[in-house]
Amino acid sequence: MIAIGCDHGGYELKLEIKKYLDDNGFEYIDFGTDSTASTDYTIYAKKVTDAILSGECDKGILLCGTGIGISMAANRRPGIRAAVCTDCFMAEATRSHNDANVVCMGGRVVGAGLAVKIVDTFLHTDFSNGERHIHRIAMIEEMNQ
Repeated sequence: MIAIGCDHGGYELKLEIKKYLDDNGFEYIDFGTDSTASTDYTIYAKKVTDAILSGECDKGILLCGTGIGISMAANRRPGIRAAVCTDCFMAEATRSHNDANVVCMGGRVVGAGLAVKIVDTFLHTDFSNGERHIHRIAMIEEMNQ
């Protein structure tokens, strides 16, 4: 199950990503927002990360104007590894090397076609389970203690 959420800056991009998820049979929960009316990205970062941390969802997609603010909010949560991705290489690398569980993008930065390709890459790339990557992720988690 995938958790998806956005603020007003990512709303239109979220619609395009939801269409891709629907067309490809992915199950997801949309945690909002539901319009382009101004709202705070922190609300949606918390809702999506709560769903991941509770086990309700496995991965998340977060969107705001740039992807930066919402990723910063998500990364405040121990156990969340949110990565801003602006191309498919970043999406593949963050899954393979960092076992990222949330992909973040900006509706004012990434076009719909590329965003769908980034999500597709993120969702279809497995963690490498490489020893050095496991070690580095453990070091990140230690920083949260």
